[in-house]
Amino acid sequence: MNISQAAQRTGLSSKAIRFYEDRGLFTPPPRTLNGYRDYHEQHIEELTLIKQAKAAGFSLDECREFVGLYRDPHRRSADIKARTLQKIEQLTRQLDEITQIRDRLVRLAAHCPGDDNAECPIISGWTKGCHQNNP
Repeated sequence: MNISQAAQRTGLSSKAIRFYEDRGLFTPPPRTLNGYRDYHEQHIEELTLIKQAKAAGFSLDECREFVGLYRDPHRRSADIKARTLQKIEQLTRQLDEITQIRDRLVRLAAHCPGDDNAECPIISGWTKGCHQNNP
């Protein structure tokens, strides 16, 4: 099948498929005599795996690892689970950091009068380098 058909089957754009191929994320498809890529079911499965892993928050390098595990007939589900648990821990840390940032901004916004005057505790606190001491 050609790249348009592969794109339709996977829900990826042709551009994304070429990008993933350039980055070595999946098995490169063979070329036909006229130079076009010839995608097979294995490519569709690998591309779908990449799409799902990206949607779950995995990086391109992590997606490459998952495709490698997919290809490995001796893979262990324990390895896949371990990588998934690591991602959960990373996302939990990021969520905690984002929550702290949001809470700080909520406190700062609560102390800003939001009127027509130039004085604003958000800006003045940050420019004086004491934003960490602000509420």
